[in-house]
Amino acid sequence: MKKNSVITIVIIMLFSCNSSTKKTSGNDPFDIVKTQEQHLQPLLFGEIKPTGWLKTQMQKDLDGFIGNLDKLVPDLMSDSIYGSQRLTKKIKTKNVGNITDAPDPQYLWWNSETQSNWRDGYIRNAILLNDKKHLPKVEKYVQYILSTQDADGYLGIYSKDLRYNFKEENGELWSKTTLLRGLLAYYEFTKDEKVLTAIKKAVDNVMQNYPIDKSSPFKSTKNFVGGVTHGLTFTDVLDRLYQLTGDEKYLNYALFLYKDFSNNKLAEDGQYSKLLDSTYKMKEHGVHTYEHLRPLTVAYFTTGNPKLKTALDIFLKRINDCTTPAGGPIGDEWIGERTANATNTGYEYCSIHELLDSYCNLLQKTGDASFGDKIETTFFNAAQGARLPNHSAIAYCKTDNSFEMTGTLNGKQIGKEIQRRFKYSPAHQDLAVCCSPNAGRISPYFVKSMWMKDKDGLVATLLGPCEVETKINNNKINIFEETNYPFENKIDFKVICQTSANFSLKIRKPSWAKQVKINCDYKIDGQYIVINKTWKKEESFSLEFQTDVEIKQANGEKYFTYSALVFALPFVSEEIVSKKFVVDGFADYQYKRKLNDFYKYISGIEPKLIWRNEPKTEWGYLEIKTELLNTTTNKKEKVSLSPVGATILRQVTF
Repeated sequence: MKKNSVITIVIIMLFSCNSSTKKTSGNDPFDIVKTQEQHLQPLLFGEIKPTGWLKTQMQKDLDGFIGNLDKLVPDLMSDSIYGSQRLTKKIKTKNVGNITDAPDPQYLWWNSETQSNWRDGYIRNAILLNDKKHLPKVEKYVQYILSTQDADGYLGIYSKDLRYNFKEENGELWSKTTLLRGLLAYYEFTKDEKVLTAIKKAVDNVMQNYPIDKSSPFKSTKNFVGGVTHGLTFTDVLDRLYQLTGDEKYLNYALFLYKDFSNNKLAEDGQYSKLLDSTYKMKEHGVHTYEHLRPLTVAYFTTGNPKLKTALDIFLKRINDCTTPAGGPIGDEWIGERTANATNTGYEYCSIHELLDSYCNLLQKTGDASFGDKIETTFFNAAQGARLPNHSAIAYCKTDNSFEMTGTLNGKQIGKEIQRRFKYSPAHQDLAVCCSPNAGRISPYFVKSMWMKDKDGLVATLLGPCEVETKINNNKINIFEETNYPFENKIDFKVICQTSANFSLKIRKPSWAKQVKINCDYKIDGQYIVINKTWKKEESFSLEFQTDVEIKQANGEKYFTYSALVFALPFVSEEIVSKKFVVDGFADYQYKRKLNDFYKYISGIEPKLIWRNEPKTEWGYLEIKTELLNTTTNKKEKVSLSPVGATILRQVTF
């Protein structure tokens, strides 16, 4: 049987799977009551490719820090931690990427995260861009990793004297998660059964060594064990294997992992008992908190248990309270029982990516279009606004209101530790090479979630320039989505079918859209525009969302939006090169404001939107003209606001 036919059968199985083989009373929150239908099915990785400005930006990244990170930090990437240099009890120290602090022996797994998160993004960018320079390197890497697999299926970073035998900090599940996510992308693109077999053998090896209800992967003598609890995201691998194979053993194991995680004493916000505690305030390491939204989501859909649904709803509310207007979740590095503030709470790039990925997971499973709005807010604003527009570098930490980027959070020294997170770098090796790899993952993860399938056909879940090539009932379908979104709200669609086909094409209607204009027959079904027809071999239609500039409020302050974009007042700044890399064209950058003016909102002023055919910067297509009060001079000033993604130093809330 052909591979595409197998995948089609699995998709039918997933949409029709309304109950698990094992049901219980539901008295325990982890009892399986009724496995929930996953409303949307992801396409295979590589079936959606970026075009337009999105492709251009991703190519710049691949030519820039993503494609050169192994040269920027060669000492970390040359560590054969998955092969000849696996960790043993004899190894007590290792260069793990922080060049200023002595490495903690507990974190000897760290290079696996650095390497595999980078490789995950690198593999995905090379595939989506069909980059002839990098694809052969991807192939060579995959073959090397497969060669390190032991006969029993073990893929990982530990020798036999250590693996699956820990009392506290370790990277057993985490190193596998970061590795296997990249291998899954490669398999979906190439359909190489040898790769899928290796992945399944590696996962089976975990299940055999950490058997359900007979082991405790998250048991630890210490409350905070970063690598251990990062490892809960092994559910990402299990969830995708279930979607690809239809085998419920992967869902059952994912449920076991979340249950064991919740039943151990750990310093983590996403544990079930803490979510049900009305007095609890989120305080732990931000990136863990946002990535743990996915394992809870998988656990709920596995069980259909209303108690887990209650926990999920509470978790989403708490995360929303921790998220800034630009979509940045508190993560600098700890949440610290704070609520989001545009000036005083920063967000780590790792946290931006993990929250976006968690919302993509929820969008896929629930079909709830509101998660699409959240994803676009985060990607088009916080994520873009933490990139350096004129150099290949990203911020480790960033704030919505960014008054300086010289290491500290807007110039405030917190504690005695030297602050270095609020600056731009292609690597951030003085801290940890974690945010740059995740910045390389975020665009491919956004792209892979732009289109999905449902029972009726195809669904445009996230909007932007892209093209799709997939199959419906073994009929090859190509869709070209031509647009400059989010800078403009008109989208031209071209649908090409191998033979005429009857299927539904659904397009997410953003919550900010006041009116919809479309030149074909359609209907609105809840949060989606639905075109249900027999498509000829080639057809086209155009869609336009109409809206206005909106003035919104957060923490008593005002901010401006238009469609999916948040706008900011950019400040003129002085650029400081604080470090140069041995690779030409790469450096660390800091920025200081030339003037320390601060602005307040003036009521009654009607903002005006201006669109440029030739933008000043990559993200400078749009500006909002308005008036604000300069509190330094106490005078009104006419100002131009730019999308957050076009700015470095800025003020978002007034």
